[in-house]
Amino acid sequence: MARFPVPQLPTYRRLSRVFAGPTEPAAAARGPIAAILRSALGTFPPVFPDMAHRPAAAQLQLSSRCAAPFGELYRLAERSDSNVMCFVGAAALKTKLRDIIEEFRVVPGKRVKLEDYDPDWSGDKRVPRAKRKELAKQVLTQDVTKLAQAQELLYASDSRSVLLVFQAMDAAGKDGTIKHVMSGINPQGCQVYSFKKPSPEELDHDFLWRCAKVMPERGRIGIFNRSYYEEVLVVKVHPQILASQQLPSQKFGKQFWNERYESINEFERHQTRCGTTIIKFFLNVSKSEQRKRFLERVNQDDKHWKFSVADVEERGHWDDYMRAYEDALSATSTKWAPWHIIPADNKWVTRASVAAIIVDTIKSLDLHYPKVTSESLKRISAAKQQLENEKDT
Repeated sequence: MARFPVPQLPTYRRLSRVFAGPTEPAAAARGPIAAILRSALGTFPPVFPDMAHRPAAAQLQLSSRCAAPFGELYRLAERSDSNVMCFVGAAALKTKLRDIIEEFRVVPGKRVKLEDYDPDWSGDKRVPRAKRKELAKQVLTQDVTKLAQAQELLYASDSRSVLLVFQAMDAAGKDGTIKHVMSGINPQGCQVYSFKKPSPEELDHDFLWRCAKVMPERGRIGIFNRSYYEEVLVVKVHPQILASQQLPSQKFGKQFWNERYESINEFERHQTRCGTTIIKFFLNVSKSEQRKRFLERVNQDDKHWKFSVADVEERGHWDDYMRAYEDALSATSTKWAPWHIIPADNKWVTRASVAAIIVDTIKSLDLHYPKVTSESLKRISAAKQQLENEKDT
């Protein structure tokens, strides 16, 4: 059965709010909930004496049995107490800010098998879907606001840039995710590029050239809706495309693809060294969900513009694409530019997850507003005095 990682509750701050909810005092001090809290937070304050005697919970595994505590927390939330809500929230804030990222990140060197990741994952199915969805929307709203603030700091510091790379099968929700997650961003500090079929000029350069020339400058967020990864995905599934690339070598075996992965890793490492933080997302949609979304586009007149017969033709190569994605994710998830596999069958899960990862990653950059020199402060003071002395006309 396909599985998706379910993280420890308190450390997975944002999505624990989405898929679980708060708990109440008496229940928080007992059973599996106490064990989970203890394993993540260590020694508990004396207000919960029970917890000191509970053994630490075993690490949560990637299996369905992990869902039980989430359902228990939700049921207890119906009679929750605000004091314990504050306790749980405060304790969560003491945990590592980027633990959420670890739950989606592809570990460098790990061989990816997409069958191990459930595209339909959305937390504990015993919790009403409407409740989980509403909480996810609340978290997304909060993170959109935080992202706008982070972007302003990024722009003001003018020392680093951020590149978001989105890859997915057709109808996985790339456009919608970008639209919702980036809805609060100042357009002056953001640029989006969608890469289609290469032009004759682009084919006369190396496969990274057209993306390299539009990398975000310092202070800006760049978004690649598809990217240079198409050269190891669609081109690998359709190797006949290589004939039009006028390459010096006509041998396109395993070594050729490994060299392309190596070129990508070196390119991304160079960009990282120069101050660009690269965050890569693979929106993992299932074949059945893709069919459902294609049918929606066919059956609704106002969505016909989104539909292409070519998309259905590409659907026939689904297994080949999954193998190509597994190879690419395995070979190019690095410490400096990791991949994140995001479940994409539920758009509200996708958007909340992507937003949380972006916000926490930018926050980890430790950016600061530029320091104002003493000379500048004097000029500011003089300007202030001048403005205050002016008479209204």
